[in-house]
Amino acid sequence: MGINLTTVLASAASAHPTRAAIRIDDACLTYAELDALATRVAGALVNASVEPGDRVALMAPNGLHWPVAYHGILRTGAVVVPANPLLRQRELEHCLTDSGASLLIAAAGAAGVARAACAAAGIRPPVTIAAGHDAAELPIGLTAWETRAPDTVQREPGDIAVLLYTSGTTGRPKGAALTHSNLLWNAKVFGESLGVADDVILGALPLFHSFGQSCVMNAGMLGGASIVLVDRFDAVTALRLLDRREVTMLAGVPTMLSGLLAAAPDGEVDLPLRTVVSGGASLPVEVLHAFQARFGCTIYEWYGLSECSPVVTFNTPARPPRPGSVGLPLWGVDVALRAADGASAAVGEVGEVCVRGHCVMRDYWGNPAATAETIDAAGWLRTGDLGRTDEDGYLYIVDRQKDIIIRGGLNVYPREVEEVLYEHPGIAEACVVGIPHATLGEEVAAAVVVHAGATLAPQLVSDWVRERLAPYKYPRHVLLLDALPKGPTGKILKREVVPLISDDLPVTRV
Repeated sequence: MGINLTTVLASAASAHPTRAAIRIDDACLTYAELDALATRVAGALVNASVEPGDRVALMAPNGLHWPVAYHGILRTGAVVVPANPLLRQRELEHCLTDSGASLLIAAAGAAGVARAACAAAGIRPPVTIAAGHDAAELPIGLTAWETRAPDTVQREPGDIAVLLYTSGTTGRPKGAALTHSNLLWNAKVFGESLGVADDVILGALPLFHSFGQSCVMNAGMLGGASIVLVDRFDAVTALRLLDRREVTMLAGVPTMLSGLLAAAPDGEVDLPLRTVVSGGASLPVEVLHAFQARFGCTIYEWYGLSECSPVVTFNTPARPPRPGSVGLPLWGVDVALRAADGASAAVGEVGEVCVRGHCVMRDYWGNPAATAETIDAAGWLRTGDLGRTDEDGYLYIVDRQKDIIIRGGLNVYPREVEEVLYEHPGIAEACVVGIPHATLGEEVAAAVVVHAGATLAPQLVSDWVRERLAPYKYPRHVLLLDALPKGPTGKILKREVVPLISDDLPVTRV
């Protein structure tokens, strides 16, 4: 059976040719224009000897070029290898060599890094995308354009569409091989569950990441939505866009929602925004309630990971969302919780989240050992996340298995402590980590960002938690920061917080 992920664009162009597909700044492409440009890119790639199954890397920030290149690559039957435009040479070289990419399409701002990485990887020089967001600069600067429109190459459901490199928090990044079937089903079920139709979606998430790519771009196109892109999230700018573009749907990570709350005027904000989708990290319940009250919308939390295309569970409009929960499994997806001994965890008992279904990646590209450690013979993928379910099957993520703090033999779940910290009216952001301790094994530490205009002493932060949780859970180390380190999607990077505390930089011990 023939299949190709790019049908999400082709179908939208047929149904809504004159509708705005992608906006950024004052530039805009309709669905018909986007479709035509992607077709021209496909022709140029074919002329450049790109064949079905070849890997073509795409390294660019959000902009009009991104979906044009993405869908042009897919139409040739080649595999898209998205790359963060902030990668350094050695990081990009790993991505190119590990994937066996034959070509790199890179933003002009990263041209130097791109050329050096391509040379080191032994592939042809990169194709450079013009800077800016002017539609007149399109199409991408490939030579030898085809005048005819090449037919979309049909692939098998199990063929790879996108090779998505994980963040590499536990080693060198691995390529999650996501198939055409994986990504089509995930975008379709997610979008239909949310009710995406004729919406205006603010795309503040990077498209090289699975959340922005699948849940915003692909699901949005399937619903015929107009997508307003932001190349770098800024809360004040985002607030203006929500109003100016009459945005009805926002997809973001918790730190983005916290930022919007802090930037918004006091009292209820009058915007057309009706739906917010939060994922990528756990959303503190206090932030959820405050955001819904301020903006008059509903937040739907989801849970997933790059290896699962990415959505696994989701709170949907069909059933009232449960604060603190990441919802129920998507249609066609099974979730099981396994205790430490491998047995099924009972209702309310914490276990590792395991996933099976149409969302699960084919494998880790070229890494059978890592694949075997992650996916068992029955198709269950071990996520490394810990969760529990309630009597109705709603999933609650407790924490990452590797983030658990074991203090004197007792488990401390950082998310539980973070929830308490977010309840403090003076705290804007919080991150709880474990640091080495000579006798206890690990000690609880917290890094927090205080709201603008507020003052807060470290001892008061510790006391706040001590009054609300068991004695072994409150942080004995508190670090006040102007900002927490974050990744490209705005997710807090705990691995970068730990050295700030454990290396005895300015820390208050309590």
